[in-house]
Amino acid sequence: MLVPALPGCISEGSTREEALKNIQEAIELYLEPVEDDLVLQSEAELLELVV
Repeated sequence: MLVPALPGCISEGSTREEALKNIQEAIELYLEPVEDDLVLQSEAELLELVV
């Protein structure tokens, strides 16, 4: 199974039920913030953009 809205978020299973369980876990892990993502580098600039 793959999630088109989340590039690289792919999983599989031996049964449909297992595949659904595995893709749910893959989505949760994909969306889980990584600690490094929460730290801004010294040269980083935080902007708010409204479109």
